[in-house]
Amino acid sequence: MFNFGRLFRFGGSEKQYDLSRFIISRFGYRPKDITFFEKAVTHKSNVNNRYTESNERLEFLGDTIIDAVIASFLYKRFPNEDEGYLTKVKSKLVSRKTLSEIAEEMGVRDVLKYHKGRSININTLEGNAFEAIIGAIYLDGGFEEVQKSLKNHVYRKYVNINRVLEEEIDFKSRLYIVCQRKKFTIDFQVVSESNSGQNWEYKVVVLLNEKKYGLGVGPSKKVAEQAAAKETLELIGVI
Repeated sequence: MFNFGRLFRFGGSEKQYDLSRFIISRFGYRPKDITFFEKAVTHKSNVNNRYTESNERLEFLGDTIIDAVIASFLYKRFPNEDEGYLTKVKSKLVSRKTLSEIAEEMGVRDVLKYHKGRSININTLEGNAFEAIIGAIYLDGGFEEVQKSLKNHVYRKYVNINRVLEEEIDFKSRLYIVCQRKKFTIDFQVVSESNSGQNWEYKVVVLLNEKKYGLGVGPSKKVAEQAAAKETLELIGVI
């Protein structure tokens, strides 16, 4: 267990104590060398001498490490998916938007050191600091500690992965890829379209090798095609 008393006996400050508690509670990691993490939360706007370093280099490192961890996670979780699908999901999970949202929910701004008098996008700073903290964990504890932190704490607590996957899945594109691989002919056929006065309803059926498979219904042809493609993928055992 991390000994906070030991931190103070060896010259640790109250701010270092608070930062250590933050890293432990949010990332599930106990810092060994707190200076890595002090650097990780220091924006360049707060650097006022040549002896202080900003978090930019750690941000670069953390970005690369996050990419590798998530790629490994998806590779193991989806053994039957191709590179295109894995790349698409990974890009969503490691996007600037997702990382900034994680950092905001974590409250990274509470430990962030930056010049408050300047016009700065705090969400961007938080996302950058999040990446830098991951870089700090890597330097302080190694790749396995980063894996444990991201998998067991960060993404489990602050990201709804199932929702992300649902948003990112383009069933029609996946179906085309499957058909190309299996040399199936594919066609989306509009069965009916109707208007109740305010809303349109489209029914679309998928034809594989001229045989009917999934049926989709939606307020637009695009939505109906996605629903039909999803049902088709389920019927042929892909999802």
